[in-house]
Amino acid sequence: MQEHDCFFDFRARYYTLGNLDTNTKQIWFVLHGYGQLARYFIHKFKVLIPHNVYVVAPEGLSKFYLDAVESGGRASNRVGATWMTREDRLRDIENYLRFLDAIGERQAARFPAVPMTVFGFSQGAATASRWMMTRNLHPDRLILWAGIFPPDMDFQQGSAVLKNKETYFVYGSDDPYINDSRKSEMKNIASKLAIEPEIIVFNGKHEINERVLVSFA
Repeated sequence: MQEHDCFFDFRARYYTLGNLDTNTKQIWFVLHGYGQLARYFIHKFKVLIPHNVYVVAPEGLSKFYLDAVESGGRASNRVGATWMTREDRLRDIENYLRFLDAIGERQAARFPAVPMTVFGFSQGAATASRWMMTRNLHPDRLILWAGIFPPDMDFQQGSAVLKNKETYFVYGSDDPYINDSRKSEMKNIASKLAIEPEIIVFNGKHEINERVLVSFA
């Protein structure tokens, strides 16, 4: 058996919220977590719109039904998206980086002087980190919310990219996914990157807190 690559045009969707014009104060690229869809995820950022923030929400390229098939059917037809899995992960990463590049060039190039934030929630934190490290994007701020840097990143390159950037690690005090082990891993990776992300902890679980979110506006 032989494995082959096939290149072809691929259409994918993303969503925007707010207006991108001469009044825009910030552009945010927000990357959802595992099993979420961008059209629902983007609504969590409505609180930023009164502050003249323009929000762009790409969607993971792989879709799947959230409920397993049982007894010939599903409990619901709910669908989620993911950025990657462990299967063929490097190819998935390259594909979503190309996708994010295309969106970034289309959106941010219109007003290059507007400050840019890249925000990654949960699984989207690793996606946001990889995009920022490996492409031609030049955001001013990286916010990792309920997620951490990927452990397989290029630390030398990452250090060079992040040394003059604002970097934040935000999570809920009762988030079951951000345990002591994950916090230690985040601290270790940050040390290898020679940076000290500002840590913000709010009362809550694996969720986005509006009060903290607005503070970034």
